[in-house]
Amino acid sequence: MQQMMLLVEPLIPALRRYAAALTRDRSDADDLVQDTLELAIARWHQRRDEGSVRSWLFAILHNLAMSRVRQSRRRGGAHLPLDDVDETSLAVPPHQEASLQRHDLLRALDALPEEQRSVLLLVTVEGLSYAETAEVLGVPTGTVMSRLSRARDRMIQLMDGEANIRRPVLRRLK
Repeated sequence: MQQMMLLVEPLIPALRRYAAALTRDRSDADDLVQDTLELAIARWHQRRDEGSVRSWLFAILHNLAMSRVRQSRRRGGAHLPLDDVDETSLAVPPHQEASLQRHDLLRALDALPEEQRSVLLLVTVEGLSYAETAEVLGVPTGTVMSRLSRARDRMIQLMDGEANIRRPVLRRLK
């Protein structure tokens, strides 16, 4: 390890200059040199003893730089430093709340009695009319309307967590 440090350390300034010339960005150049040194340390045992350490390190640096260029071309799009990007373009709305609401909705649906759940799903999700729902379930249309009303009331109670909520009297008839 000591011998490796003696051979590699004097080459770091030259590696930084070459990396800066390739990348034209000091931060990217430093990252490139860092990755080069990490790779060299990890693969020191693969180095040929008769070969030049300088050539070997510059080859690693060059190959890493070219790989990054090819990778950036494949990804496409403009690359901007993080400090130059508008913060509003980085903002992404959180998905947790929608996921929690969906989970609560499914749990509330599971809490409904089967006859109310099936009516609610057929009318609201599948878009069937009251008459079609009555035909599917083999019950009168009035029963469908009654079960749907109770299912909606119960869903409101379960979703809001309040037992005494009454929804408006207005109803949508199909």
